[in-house]
Amino acid sequence: MTTRTEQVEIEGVRLLATLTQGGDTGLLALHGSNEGGTAELARSVGELCDATSLVFTQPGVPEPVHIPSPRMAVEHCGLLRDFLAQVTVVVSLHGHMRPTAPRSIFLGGGNRPAARLLAAELDALRPEFEAVTDLDEIPVSLRGLHARNPVNLTRGGGVQVELPLAARTRRRGWAPGVPDTPPQSVIDALAKGVESLAAMTER
Repeated sequence: MTTRTEQVEIEGVRLLATLTQGGDTGLLALHGSNEGGTAELARSVGELCDATSLVFTQPGVPEPVHIPSPRMAVEHCGLLRDFLAQVTVVVSLHGHMRPTAPRSIFLGGGNRPAARLLAAELDALRPEFEAVTDLDEIPVSLRGLHARNPVNLTRGGGVQVELPLAARTRRRGWAPGVPDTPPQSVIDALAKGVESLAAMTER
């Protein structure tokens, strides 16, 4: 698999974009330094499934800036343009810290059939985690439905996966420069979901 990097500046914030070339199903982590474990999940799942992954990080920054997804649109980054042109369906990985939903994995994004298909594979994580696809049960800010959100800019749209902390990393606190280690069960379930999405798009 070929990997390319690009230094990007968005709204005065410097980011490193890392694209790993694979198949036409995509893994995206827009906030790899803010939402611990999402970068590691995108890379690990991408390798298991031979999917294309694109990860944004802020290396060496002790307090990473969170830029809302719709403001990280294609004109800012050549690798993001390449990613969106190549992949058919994208799974965009994010992290949430909702105290009322510490075990809920919210599946938003514009491709609702893809969200339900992915949720079917994430059901393997029960009872530890619950996949939620009903948009009425997903907090508005986590639904990933904005037209400018990169998750909705591919040919087949995509699924925004909002993961609680326990589904993203095994450590309780955040430490700059220390990589997160996501649970293997979550990596495996997401990989099966991505494989199902790839099979769906080939039909």
